[in-house]
Amino acid sequence: MLENIKNLLKKHQGVVLYLFLGILTTLVNYIVYLPLYNYCNISAAVSNGIAWFVSVMVAFVTNKPIVFKSYDWSWKVVRTELFKFITCRLCSGVAETAILWLTVDALRLDGNVWKIVTSALVIVLNYIGSKFLVFKSK
Repeated sequence: MLENIKNLLKKHQGVVLYLFLGILTTLVNYIVYLPLYNYCNISAAVSNGIAWFVSVMVAFVTNKPIVFKSYDWSWKVVRTELFKFITCRLCSGVAETAILWLTVDALRLDGNVWKIVTSALVIVLNYIGSKFLVFKSK
């Protein structure tokens, strides 16, 4: 049974690493978002925008080499990958922020709960974008 688990993890190593780093990136996002929203009284949408930017930078630096095995750090490659990465993350970030604005700022639902709900959707969207648009195999 242990051998089956090892084989499964090896087969899906990229997804497992992405989920692990996604959890860490999400923690960075929360570490920025929660104090801004809860203690600084900044709206959920603005707090999320700031948290998004910080977490996107962390995600790029970790996902590029660890998950997607992209080791070329030349400016030409980084510029292209970073542009695509930020564009994909902008799309998911706009979706997340819009959902938070609607549910929290407009409908006055719990900002902490809705942050968790939208995070699940964003993780899936970001993996698909990174795998198929940003760091696609040559």
